[in-house]
Amino acid sequence: MEVPVRRIRYYEYGSPAVLRLEEAVTPEPGPSELLVRTEAIGVTLPAVRKVRGEGDRTPLPGVLGGEIAGEVVAIGAGVSSFAVGDRVTSLTFTGSYADLVLAPDFMASRIPDGASCTQAVVLVRSGHVALAALATARPTATESVLITGAASGVGHLAVQLAKIHGIERVVAAVSSPDKADFLRGLGADEVVTYDSQHWGEPVDVVLDGVGGNLLPRALAALRPGGQLIFFSSGGGTVPAFDLLAGSKTITGLTMARFANTEPELYEQHHQQLWQLSQSGRLRPAVHAEIPLTDAASAHEIIEARANLGKVVLRP
Repeated sequence: MEVPVRRIRYYEYGSPAVLRLEEAVTPEPGPSELLVRTEAIGVTLPAVRKVRGEGDRTPLPGVLGGEIAGEVVAIGAGVSSFAVGDRVTSLTFTGSYADLVLAPDFMASRIPDGASCTQAVVLVRSGHVALAALATARPTATESVLITGAASGVGHLAVQLAKIHGIERVVAAVSSPDKADFLRGLGADEVVTYDSQHWGEPVDVVLDGVGGNLLPRALAALRPGGQLIFFSSGGGTVPAFDLLAGSKTITGLTMARFANTEPELYEQHHQQLWQLSQSGRLRPAVHAEIPLTDAASAHEIIEARANLGKVVLRP
């Protein structure tokens, strides 16, 4: 007899309270797909915004994609790199808030022996975004980098990785001064809040994962000729003249395209993240581990911008 799978969906846009726990049948993996029994699920700002109906609205009922980690329990046709029993982490495009999740094999990576699924969820997807943003910007050691959402799952790793890569000046931009000690402890040279009148001296590179109304301010923080790497789901607009007048550039980044177009670099980043973590040089932070059944509470933490590091759901 098949055991029902628990999953989270929503039937209207709104606050975290619209998230609903329900039962579903076990999904079947298609070609190049893995069926993963989840042990940890990452909560992201894009997922929170999707529930609110911000940006492009997908048809209801809504399901959430994101990062997961767990054990492979079935594989689809054409999968040769993984087997049943492998422990993996992956970015999934839909249905990640569930006991059993379908994951594309090209986005999956093995979890090293001795590492937990929570570590994997905190480290891998967020770390990949941070490394891809730095690889896209390619700042030199003598240049400066400002990171928005610096206490977030991606941001707190980006701060550390920028310092590991030798960046002389790393500026962390956050919503509250209460986060300053946390970020200075991770290596940030300066911490500014979004409502500060001045963000200090202009920087060479901005890594922006917040977007929205903050995007023009992030662009203004660049020196002439600087570049902004944009990986936010929050959208945002800037006058084209501001780019022209300052000879500034904005480059969009999505991990699906990065993984597809730079597979060797993507794999190098994966190995680098685990090596840095296991050596203690990179310290992924877990803000909270919350039961899948209480997904609304996890979203509330993100909405309140209260997290220091990653918020994780545990099935």
